[in-house]
Amino acid sequence: MVFIISGPAGSGKGTVVSEILGRSENYICAVSATSRPILKGEVDGVNYHYITREAFEDKIKNGGVVEYTEYCGNYYGTLVSEFERADKLGKHLILEIEVDGATQIKKKYPSAVLIMVTPPDASEQSRRLFTRGRDTEESIAKRLRRAAEELDYLPKYDYLIINENGNLNEAVDDFFALARAEELRAACNIEFKNKYFGNTEKGE
Repeated sequence: MVFIISGPAGSGKGTVVSEILGRSENYICAVSATSRPILKGEVDGVNYHYITREAFEDKIKNGGVVEYTEYCGNYYGTLVSEFERADKLGKHLILEIEVDGATQIKKKYPSAVLIMVTPPDASEQSRRLFTRGRDTEESIAKRLRRAAEELDYLPKYDYLIINENGNLNEAVDDFFALARAEELRAACNIEFKNKYFGNTEKGE
């Protein structure tokens, strides 16, 4: 199964994903690809898959990229090989990406589950951004405006997880609850009839 997690800056979606991976070995997180140069301290295949602009464009042309965007002259996106890696390992795939890319993937993979992770409200988002000390007041205001744009996508998502302050475990529990619900969907169990009558047909 494919789970796509998006959310405004300060939602804690990255922490939620880390907790999911820490709790269960049944999930892996997709590593995005980029055409920008690798920076000091980054590791190829961990932070990003670093490829040249020409190689990225070739993958776009040949269907090797599921979704992508161009930002500040560099490509960023998700490679088809990440889906193949998860399938080979027999694990569920989590993608932590922006709303634009999420909707691109949903068109190609209708069964993908879209999850929006958010703070409880704009005041808490602002507090979190201010507390982490990386954002100016202007930057925080810009991120809040972006949050309004991101929440416009909410009707296109399947689930909403509100990451309350101090209740990370509850947010992660919510993820596993919805993941279990998805596993129980009838559409995900279309082979059940064959399994149900398997022993009978064999005369057992």
